Parts: sequence; structure tokens; C-alpha cells
Amino acid sequence: MHIEAFSFGSIRIDGVTYEHDVVIDRGEVRKRKKKPSKKFRDAFGHTPLSVEEKIPWKCRRLIIGTGTGALPVMEEVTREAERRKIELLILPTAKAIEMLEQSSQETNAILHVTC
Repeated sequence: MHIEAFSFGSIRIDGVTYEHDVVIDRGEVRKRKKKPSKKFRDAFGHTPLSVEEKIPWKCRRLIIGTGTGALPVMEEVTREAERRKIELLILPTAKAIEMLEQSSQETNAILHVTC
């Protein structure tokens, strides 16, 4: 898997351009389905990442790209990663992509491409 380009609102992975948040789960790319987290939006001013979503936990390291830093990550996500003994990195998306490119195949990611 190769991330070829990233700019506000868009990311290109292996020749495919996505104009929405993506989840990378063991090399497979899919759209982030944030509907389960929308109920927390009022508390954060932005739809956060919550454990209600389908988070790709089958890994040793999970990288969360927060856009420019605007994506809130709920504390429950951090606690669940600790419980599962998964290294959790929460970084702006550009930095998250750099880390993802240096990581092993045992790394999954959630990348926020706007804000």
C-alpha cells in the first residue's frame, strides 16, 4: 500500500483518490463510517472518533490522523487501545502518513482528510 498524495479533503492511495476519511485495516482501505459517533458531536463541536465506530483493532499499532488536529479522539478510544495493548499514535494527518509509511504491516490507521 502506498499513499501517493494528500491534501485538504483528498487522499490518493494506490492510484485511488478518496474524498472522505479512510480506514486502513490490514492493507485494505475503506471509508470511515462516522455515523455511530455523530451523537457525540455537540459535546465536541465536531464528530469525534469514538469506540462506537468500526475501529481496526487487529494490529499492534493504530495511527489516527486528525486532519490539522481538529478531529477529537474520545478518551474511550485511548482506554480501549491500552486494554488491547495496542500502541496508539494520534497525530495530524500529514505526520500520521509519514509514520504509516515507516511502519510495519502490523499497523492500521484512521485518517481524517478535512479540517
